[in-house]
Amino acid sequence: MGAHGSNMDDILAEDMHHWYNKFMKGSPSGVITLFELKAMLEMRGMTEEASSYVDQVFFTFDMDGDGYIDFVEYIAAVSLLLKGEVNQKLKWYFKLFDQDGNGKIDRDEMETIFKAIQDITRKYDIPPEEIVELIYTRVDVNGEGELTLEEFISGAKEHPDIMEMLTKMMDLTHVLEIIVKGQKPKE
Repeated sequence: MGAHGSNMDDILAEDMHHWYNKFMKGSPSGVITLFELKAMLEMRGMTEEASSYVDQVFFTFDMDGDGYIDFVEYIAAVSLLLKGEVNQKLKWYFKLFDQDGNGKIDRDEMETIFKAIQDITRKYDIPPEEIVELIYTRVDVNGEGELTLEEFISGAKEHPDIMEMLTKMMDLTHVLEIIVKGQKPKE
């Protein structure tokens, strides 16, 4: 895990011009489409949940909704994920979980994302159902089976173990490295 941090630190230490050149070398058009992102991440053969998760990540990075991730959006995403405040990251996680965009996360939405993350990372330490049960038991104070943004943020902050689990599971460092360095993920 420390190697990921040092790799991203090395990337961030490079000047913007050099970084831009790397981005353009990997994406000569100056943008990344959803199809290109899935190709970079070798999505062939992944589950529907994993594919849906990458779609959701893409659409949250595509801040202007034009169907492309350009260099500015990429830098904004890198900045958020690596240097963002806790509240900013939690809002981004919430947006990623809220697949239907109704302003609430239900158990199925959360479980789908966790299944997808495990499918992509190939780390199946804790069953997604158990993770979701833990989060909802401790964070869903109203017992409605849905989490609002406020419940999600305050619950994560009040329970350091949940915050740590979310931070580890939602770490997209490997995705950002693949985009910038143009490398395929190593197994």
